[in-house]
Amino acid sequence: MPSWVTALGQGRSSGPRMASNACCCCPAAVQRRLPILAWLPSYSLQWLKMDFIAGLSVGLTAIPQALAYAEVAGLPPQYGLYSAFMGCFVYFFLGTSRDVTLGPTAIMSLLVSFYTFHEPAYAVLLAFLSGCIQLAMGVLHLGFLLDFISCPVINGFTSAATVTIGFGQIKNLLGLQNIPRQFFLQVYHTFLRIPETRVGDAILGLVCMLLLLVLKLMRDHVPPIHPEMPLGVRLSHGLVWSATTARNALVVSFAALVAYSFEVTGYQPFILTGETAEGLPPVRTPPFSVTTANGTISFTEMVQDMGAGLAVVPLVGLLESIAVAKAFASQNNYRIDANQELLAIGLTNVLGSFVFSYPVTGSFGRTAVNAQSGVCTPAGGLVTGVLVLLSLDYLTSLFYYIPKSALAAVIIMAVAPLFDTKIFRTLWRVKRLDLLPLCVTFLLCFWEVQYGILAGALVSLLMLLHSAARPETKVSEGPVLVLQPASGLSFPAMEALREEILSRALEVSPPRCLVLECTHVCSIDYTVVLGLGELLQDFQKQGVALAFVGLQVPVLRVLLSADLKGFQSFSTLEEAEKHLRQEPGAQPYNVREDAIPDPKVTLLKA
Repeated sequence: MPSWVTALGQGRSSGPRMASNACCCCPAAVQRRLPILAWLPSYSLQWLKMDFIAGLSVGLTAIPQALAYAEVAGLPPQYGLYSAFMGCFVYFFLGTSRDVTLGPTAIMSLLVSFYTFHEPAYAVLLAFLSGCIQLAMGVLHLGFLLDFISCPVINGFTSAATVTIGFGQIKNLLGLQNIPRQFFLQVYHTFLRIPETRVGDAILGLVCMLLLLVLKLMRDHVPPIHPEMPLGVRLSHGLVWSATTARNALVVSFAALVAYSFEVTGYQPFILTGETAEGLPPVRTPPFSVTTANGTISFTEMVQDMGAGLAVVPLVGLLESIAVAKAFASQNNYRIDANQELLAIGLTNVLGSFVFSYPVTGSFGRTAVNAQSGVCTPAGGLVTGVLVLLSLDYLTSLFYYIPKSALAAVIIMAVAPLFDTKIFRTLWRVKRLDLLPLCVTFLLCFWEVQYGILAGALVSLLMLLHSAARPETKVSEGPVLVLQPASGLSFPAMEALREEILSRALEVSPPRCLVLECTHVCSIDYTVVLGLGELLQDFQKQGVALAFVGLQVPVLRVLLSADLKGFQSFSTLEEAEKHLRQEPGAQPYNVREDAIPDPKVTLLKA
């Protein structure tokens, strides 16, 4: 593992910040905001070689994917390339993962298609506003909000997006035209028009998918190269590795060559990508208004038109990017800074909007290529970015001959692994109730993406609130009844706890004493204090006792300050049982509130 990764990990201690770190200009703070300073001083020629190979491999993957994802977004093909280079340069300075590559992805392109009505001006403005939101979240350290989106919800959305994207490319794979983009209408009209399939597109598309599958299987089964291997074997391994890694570029180039061959003969059996705007994108401010034949659409109207997309797009972008970064950080033994990642992706989208980019995020597929290519630092992204810029400047005329069926094959093969079939079996074994938010999200996302994510998150939240309001309790029968809440105690759970205590201790004949074992209770609120006070009164009326055991210092302090009548607390369960059986030697706490040791002081002394 490169030493700069260790330096980054050491620079992000999870402990309390010292006073010296309060200065925003101290070296440690600057290094946290500019992670490039952690690895650039120790950069070596060996790292340069590995980064160059990785950047080249990712670039050969990114260019055809960018063209394909622009089709998913409903935008002209050059917008995919416009979106593929800014993240490479920004992440070079601000990224905390050596593996992650930022750019257009299938899921983000689907959302752009849904919320921007296939209008480039809306897509560019959405990138700017999404970046501003993501930057604000990074500056305010709001990354923890993403933790409220559970894994079943994320998997449900991803699986639904995979089906939507994959099926949306069937029309291009079969050469069908004038198919609606709404999912259910798309399914209906696709099956309705299957007799209109263009044989040339269908054959080429299926051949491209088969080639991509074969090359992927070869890539997965290429044995690692060892220095002791003969030179010829190493060269052949390197050739196979290069060809299989750049399979998207090879297959698209093959399809374009076939299409060009037919074009020369005067017969074209394929639907082609067509004209792509030549040259680099101009640098302009994002469009804050749009002039149409019916007048000018103001900034306010554009924001209203995008609606929920202003929340869904930045949120999903952050989820996807941070999930990718965490996955590869765990796999390759280093740490990332989630808030720094928010800043990197936010700034990428803001700056990208000035060069006509639509919203981007971390790409799992290209990040995997980057990691497998042996990248050492984010400098590999520079090679990828330069390659994309060169293709914009010199290769756009060649993109004309790329068949849409070949790009459809690239998209289908790229999104297929995102559909996680194992998650259903895993949840069935682990916790079947978690299938509920997954299925709700999965099904509703076919109707409206935001409704699917919102409904899934709401179901997860209701499950969380239910577990907080109805915590499990462990009951021990004996001479004295012992009841132990299995988790914390908060105000929604008080009524359920009261009902269980009353039914087990006071509504039986004769009434029984009870010990409330509070080892797992780390904090309580005013509602809980009131509820416990009422319980103490109920026990006193019945002539039996309610005792507390295992109270943590903060909880004990709150209960003593409430001055509850009849309150008794013991350090151990044995002492409480002795006292309730009226045996000598067990005394409850008779301490003043100010006599309780401060837990912070106690920890410091220890």
